[in-house]
Formats: sequence, C-alpha cells, structure tokens
Amino acid sequence: MLNLLLAWEEFIRGKRNKKDVQEFYMNLMDNILSLHYDLSNKTYSHGGYEEFNISDPKPRIINKASVRDRLLHHAVYRILYPFFDQKFISDSFSCRDEKGTHRALERFTYFYGKVSRNKTRTSWVLKCDIKKFFHSISHQTLSKILEECIPDRDIINLLREIIISFNSGKAGVGLPLGNLTSQLFANVYMNEFDQFVKHKLKVKYYIRYADDFVILSENKSYLNEIIPAISNFLQNNLSLTLHPDKIYIKTLYSGVDFLGWVNFPNHKTIRNRTKNRILKRIKENRNSKTLSSYIGLLKHGNTRTVKERVLKLYAES
Repeated sequence: MLNLLLAWEEFIRGKRNKKDVQEFYMNLMDNILSLHYDLSNKTYSHGGYEEFNISDPKPRIINKASVRDRLLHHAVYRILYPFFDQKFISDSFSCRDEKGTHRALERFTYFYGKVSRNKTRTSWVLKCDIKKFFHSISHQTLSKILEECIPDRDIINLLREIIISFNSGKAGVGLPLGNLTSQLFANVYMNEFDQFVKHKLKVKYYIRYADDFVILSENKSYLNEIIPAISNFLQNNLSLTLHPDKIYIKTLYSGVDFLGWVNFPNHKTIRNRTKNRILKRIKENRNSKTLSSYIGLLKHGNTRTVKERVLKLYAES
C-alpha cells in the first residue's frame, strides 16, 4: 500500500491537469485501495490502451494505458529499477539515473581519445541500430530472462500480466512505447546483448543507448568481422534484427551520427533535421521555457550559428 502511495506522488508530477488523472484523483483512496486489493488477492488484470501518434522527432505510435495501470507501472518500476540497475553494464545509458544522451556522448569522446591514442591514430566506429526494436521484443524471451533473475512467482505473474497486455500486431511480440515499465524491460532485454558483447566478444569500447550502439576500434577489419556474430546473437537469442540500412563503419573525420549529433574528432554539430525542428518549434511556440530548453540542448555542441538563428527568431516575436 505504501509503495502505491509513493508511486502516486511520482506519477502525478506534471499530470495534474490531465482529465483522466483528475477523474482518478476524485476517488483517489478508493481507487488505490481497489488496486491494492486486486494485487493482494492476485486478481489484478491489466486493461487496454489508447493509441495516438506523435512526430517528435519522427512519427511514432504511442500506446497509453489507463491511470490505474500506469500507477501500477510506477509502483513496479520503483521496486525493480534499483534491483536491475546494478546488473547493467556501466556503458548502457538509456533510461537510467545519472546517465542519458549527454553522458553517453561524453563517454564516446573519451573512448575515441583512448582508441586513437589521443588523436594520433585512425580509429573506426561501428554504428548499428535495431529494426523496430520495441515492436520486436519477444514476450516469451523477456519473461524467461525475468524468471532467471526473480524467484518470486507472484512477481513474475504480475510482470507477465503487464507484458502480455500489449502486442504489436503479432501475438506474443512487442512492448508499448508509452509504458514506464517498457523502458526497464527494454534494458533488461538488451542487457543480454550487452553481456555478450562485453564478455563473449570481449569488446572494450562499446556504448549502447536503447537500440543504438557503437563499437570503437583501431582495426576496421575486426569491426567488419564481428558484425555477423552480433547479428546472429540478436536474431537467435533475442529475436531482433539489425537495421540493414543503419550499419556502417566510419572514422570520426567523416562525421559519426550518434544520439542526435554528428561527432567529429574535435567537435560535434547538431543534425540538420534536428536544427530544422528546433527552428520550427521556436516559430510556433515563442516562449521563454521553450527557448531555455533549446539553448540548454545547443550548449553541448558547436552550434553558435544555430543559437544565433534561434535567438533571432525568438526576438522577432
């Protein structure tokens, strides 16, 4: 019960004006007691999803669960995140405390310095991502991974109820982008791959953020040679497929597109489509909060010209 109350405090942040949240809040204690009763009696059943589209930065389908179910997701996440986080490798950066894209890019720069011997040797970057990652995650495989880590059958049954509440059009496959638990489950799932890369392939300079990952080496041939092993592991162990159009090996001198930035040896620049999206947003929504957000983002790279255009657009309002 206490965990549900604490989860509610976390869940409601930034959502107080949402109609469905307000309706749940009107009978808050009754709703929480009802959820607690179903969990205690092992009768909890996950509801359906509301589907809607977003286009930031690219078109995506978001599946939104009910407030009741999302409250449960927060309660589950509060307990399981600390347990699993200690099992993850340090160079997994997605949806983790004290991590994120900027930390991943800092690590990328650090690794480049190591591999290139402080920029005195050519270093190569293998960049890959996974095709339709969230919509390809196998319920059976995910459940098996969770079972190997969690001996409590009741917890496993509850997690299974959350997992099977959604499929991506094919039975037994897919996680919804809108669930908080999906972020954790994705990291649990991909930790199998992380461990393979680090302990089987013995890769030293590896960074993953969600389904994007890079491997740095001074040996281009080595990077080419490990692609089949990577592809086979993902396919055979996790039912995942490398995106065939997003596998490349490049040097930083030619610019490596990773996590929204094009990275070079001595600087990084923002992607053109990201720049255009920022300028469009400033035109549409000229307020100080939006401006501060984008200026904060742009400070992480070589973006003086873009910042000048953003500030000019804002001043014209």
